[in-house]
Amino acid sequence: MIAEPPASRQPAEAARQPTESQREPAPWQRALGAAVRDRARLLELVGLDAARFDAAHGVVADPAGGVAGADGPLARAFPLRVPLGYIARMRPGDAHDPLLLQVIPRAAEDAPAPQALLDPVGDRAAEVMPGLLHKYAHRVLLVLTGACAVHCRYCFRRDFPYAEAQATPERLDAALAWLAERPDVHEVILSGGDPLSWSDARLARLVERLAAIASIRRLRIHTRLPIVLPERVDTALTEWLAATRLKTVIVLHANHAQELDATVAHACRALSASGALLLNQAVLLAGVNDTLTAQADLSERLFACGVLPYYLHALDPARGAMHFEVPRARALALMRQLRERLPGYLLPRHVVEVAGARSKLEVR
Repeated sequence: MIAEPPASRQPAEAARQPTESQREPAPWQRALGAAVRDRARLLELVGLDAARFDAAHGVVADPAGGVAGADGPLARAFPLRVPLGYIARMRPGDAHDPLLLQVIPRAAEDAPAPQALLDPVGDRAAEVMPGLLHKYAHRVLLVLTGACAVHCRYCFRRDFPYAEAQATPERLDAALAWLAERPDVHEVILSGGDPLSWSDARLARLVERLAAIASIRRLRIHTRLPIVLPERVDTALTEWLAATRLKTVIVLHANHAQELDATVAHACRALSASGALLLNQAVLLAGVNDTLTAQADLSERLFACGVLPYYLHALDPARGAMHFEVPRARALALMRQLRERLPGYLLPRHVVEVAGARSKLEVR
């Protein structure tokens, strides 16, 4: 059963404490608020303009003067968002920069793709209740929020109905009550959006409640924030991570070695010092990381940052993302080359998630 939460402060003490909404934003929250949301501004910051970028990607200029790469309905429906620190790692003037291509809307998003799906990995069918997914044995996934620090254009949840699923207090209470009655569930995965877009106070309260359920042994956090916004890894975060009794695994999401600069390496070391095991899952993306050099460099750089390569995902067939797809034969050839180049502990498992399957499946 769920243990009672700690007793609240005495009224006089509580009255002196600022509420969460009254506290000054943390530096990472201010950096998140300053994220770029305009395509022309993003291109300006990397020394490009829309016409030059679109021409480099085979897009004919719009005679009416519109921004051809961003005017399609799918591109408009998934707005651009990217932190300034991430933009600073892009190569100036390079229309094919692997970081830029992950985040900038392109005309290719609206190309016909009959195989694309609104729910490519079967999330909705796996919902026990809104926001609580039970796909695999002994573990569940909580969708805490739809918020992310960066909007990756290949996102498999870009059409996910977050308003119906994200963790309200009532939904969390229901999910925790369900978990308390399921002793076969040993691991809880926090996901989203990005769970680290929650404040540390909210996360610490939730993890404390999860740790009070005796059958839960492990906490897993899937996050891209330490990669795109390394300021997020601050003392408040590492303190509550170090304090929980749960064995903690943080699954980061980096796709290219260029993402892993000194600030990210520092953030990874801080997370590791909290006692968390750091793994990485990447997505194989055409034009971004689908070469032997890119994948080998990514694994080597991850290891230098204290992170083990875990999964290399085949692209989920999400609507608006199919221009990133790498043909299976080419992906398998790349994995053969990687096996010859890297030691086994630096070789990620190349997997695909299939809706309704009881586990991730090896790509063969």
